[in-house]
Amino acid sequence: METLRKIIIFTLNGQQFGVGVNQIVSIEKTGEVTSVPKTSTFIKGVMTLRGETTPIIDLKERLSLPITEETMENRILVVDVDTVQVGLIVDAATDVKDIANGAIEEPPQIVRGIDKEFLQGVAKVEETLILLLDLKQVLNLEETDEVKEITTE
Repeated sequence: METLRKIIIFTLNGQQFGVGVNQIVSIEKTGEVTSVPKTSTFIKGVMTLRGETTPIIDLKERLSLPITEETMENRILVVDVDTVQVGLIVDAATDVKDIANGAIEEPPQIVRGIDKEFLQGVAKVEETLILLLDLKQVLNLEETDEVKEITTE
């Protein structure tokens, strides 16, 4: 029997992305973000989520995707990356899917303008391509340290 991965599906600019449900702490509506000076441009600031100061990252800007207007569908995926809690702004969180490991392929060098280093793989589910993000690469070591500094200041 083939092993399945439970994946949270979300969208950025109409493209479906996914991350393992085990990396998601919660999915929140967007709220007021307090900006923090002298941080990377994709770090929008911090929010208090469930009593914890959480850095908020614009995932589109981090992945060098075109920025679009905020809508009521925008969500913040609160994720845990190497013991650091971070909020990722996405266009919408749409679904949870079980994806068979056999449906996941190695990513090509560049997929829709996103560098391969950010991807764990590409899943084909019912004629739809889902880009599976590698959150450890989305926040590399240097950026993880920057995020940690924001929450300890």
